[in-house]
Formats: sequence, structure tokens, C-alpha cells
Amino acid sequence: MVEAWYMDESQEDQRAPHRLRPNRAVSLEQLRRLGVAYRKLDADNYETDPRLKEIRRAENYSWMDIVTIHKDKLPNYEEKIKTFYEEHLHLDDEIRYILDGSGYFDVRDKDDKWIRISMEKGDMITLPAGIYHRFTLDENNYVKAMRLFVGEPVWTAYNRPADDFPARKQYMKFLAEEAQ
Repeated sequence: MVEAWYMDESQEDQRAPHRLRPNRAVSLEQLRRLGVAYRKLDADNYETDPRLKEIRRAENYSWMDIVTIHKDKLPNYEEKIKTFYEEHLHLDDEIRYILDGSGYFDVRDKDDKWIRISMEKGDMITLPAGIYHRFTLDENNYVKAMRLFVGEPVWTAYNRPADDFPARKQYMKFLAEEAQ
């Protein structure tokens, strides 16, 4: 089961857990109210998993690839890690399925506070278009993930501030509706 919590303000190693003391856990329901969807799947059998096949069909995830983030596997590793950790948004949903290893997705809550989502093997997350977020490896320094897209992949990240994009405005409207 995925675990999430509010982050401390420390600027130390981004790969550390950065939990507040005392810990302030965040539930799946709280993530859902931010538009974040979570599923647990069978990563050992992803190539033949009927549940993954059904999710891809139902959500129209027609394109996918697999990326390995590790210093020995990813060209320009240090540069990419820094880029992934820059606060940004996308104009489309971001869907990631962890096939091996682990890492963190950080998302902003409605009050602009960071929530850290610990992802490990079998976890699938969907971040809605327009949500400010970032990614980092954890202290294991390795993750293998499936990236899924509706149609052709769009890799463009828009670093904050990016509040004028229609996707951001639509996301803010969603948050306002969820608050009622």
C-alpha cells in the first residue's frame, strides 16, 4: 500500500524521506481529493497482467515505454535527476507504474504544502494535468517505471510559475469544487 506524508522544509538530500516530526500521514482519500489516483498492480507479471490491460483500455493509454533511472542506465543521469526534481506541471496527466525499485513523487496540496508519495514496485499513480509536482529517487537510487500516455507522448514540463496554462486553471477549478 502506498504511503504519503507532509514534508519537512529541509533542503538536505532530496532522496531522504523528509517527514515532519511528528509525522503527518496523508490518506489515499486526501490524495484523491487532489486528483491523484493510485492503484496497486502485479509488477512481476506486467507483460501479461489482465488488470493492466483493462486499465490501459479503459483509460485509453495507447502508448507506453519503460525507463530505468540509475546512474549506470540513464544518460546524463545527474542532469536528469535535477530536472525531475524541479517543480513543474504538465498539460496532460502523468501516469507512472513502478516495475522495480522505488522513488518519491511530491505534489502540492490545496494550501501549497508539499506531500511526499512513496512509490515502490507495483504502485501505479496518475497525477492530473495542471498539478505542481516533482520526482526523485529515494536512497536506493534506482527505479524502473512504465510511462503511459493517451496518444503520442508529450514530454514537456512547465516549471513553476505556470499558472496561466488552461490545464492549471482547470486543475484549480477542480480543487475549488472538491473543497465544497
